[in-house]
Amino acid sequence: MERRQFLGLASKVALVGGAVALTGCSTSGGDDSSAAGKGEEAAAAVANDSSMPTIEWQMATSWPLALDTIFGGAQTVADRVSAMTGGKFKITPRAAGELAPGLQVLDVVSQGAVPIGHTASYYYIGKSNVMAFGTSLPFGLNAQQQNAWLYQGGGLDLLRPIYKDKFNVIQFPAGNTGAQMGGWWNKEINSLTDIQGLKMRIPGLGGKVMDKLGVTVQVLPGGEVFQALQTGAIDGAEWVGPYDDEKMSFNKAAKYYYFPGWWEPGPTLEIQVNLDEYNKLPQEYQEILKTAAYEANMSMLATYDAKNIDALQRLIDGGTELRRYPDDLMKAAEESAFALYNEYSAADSDFKAIFEQWSKFREGIQRWNSLNEGGFADYAYSKFSW
Repeated sequence: MERRQFLGLASKVALVGGAVALTGCSTSGGDDSSAAGKGEEAAAAVANDSSMPTIEWQMATSWPLALDTIFGGAQTVADRVSAMTGGKFKITPRAAGELAPGLQVLDVVSQGAVPIGHTASYYYIGKSNVMAFGTSLPFGLNAQQQNAWLYQGGGLDLLRPIYKDKFNVIQFPAGNTGAQMGGWWNKEINSLTDIQGLKMRIPGLGGKVMDKLGVTVQVLPGGEVFQALQTGAIDGAEWVGPYDDEKMSFNKAAKYYYFPGWWEPGPTLEIQVNLDEYNKLPQEYQEILKTAAYEANMSMLATYDAKNIDALQRLIDGGTELRRYPDDLMKAAEESAFALYNEYSAADSDFKAIFEQWSKFREGIQRWNSLNEGGFADYAYSKFSW
């Protein structure tokens, strides 16, 4: 490509992508769903420009290597960034504990000790309850609805200024597991009273709700959950779904597998990038990073949906017993969740502003989906049972 052609293309990339790269970090997230096209343009420019810098980043993650799908979200980002820059921008994901403990990824990225991380924002609600919105709220949005809110419904526009001001971080959705299972228990739960006094590993606002229901809540990184469940240090634990739960061998530590995971109907994972480091990147690299995150967000959900089918059947064939949470527990959990949101709204203006907008969006999209998605599901899915 001639220099004149490159300059024309680079200028075009800067015009379409620069708003997010520069002003987007301060007040607005922009439309990340358009990242793919911009990223391909940026990749074409990078591939033909020998002056583009060589950059190597280490990525902290919250995941053990054994979980190939959830860790795979981080790897997808790294692979796509490398491919689209011709190897000029390399990111190396590291397992939880290598660069930072699994629940401290945001800390090291915020401090600038590590330039980028892959994690779940709700691990950090102790710093701000707003962080729950970046992942999932109990009785909130499913994966499709979550993406609609983040990309098109104003979610990223609301969250990014808070990430910037509180943590000096910009985030990009980079994975979704889909609706999760309700966790493993070593005893049956037939009513709300059966759960009271039990010890459960569950993070995020789901843990806060369980606490209100009388559960002793513990937040443990993934690598510690199996042993705690096996030894009886905890009575129950939630993780993700059949594919990952089988890899974690939870079926060898508990017999009963509950559903639904009402606390995580569509949890988003994200890359968190130190804002100072992000602003140092050429605009083309910023667009490529955004594109890679978008691909990871979409591909992870597809992968889980495909792999969970056979994994669940293997678990059942191996003796796992499926159980549905009782109606009185579900009702109490939903009431407790929204009581909690009201408490947070009264005490935190940031939470209140986002919750009000999120609630309006949730009502609208769930009403719409009750017609189109729900109408189809009522007919098509009623014939199945496990």
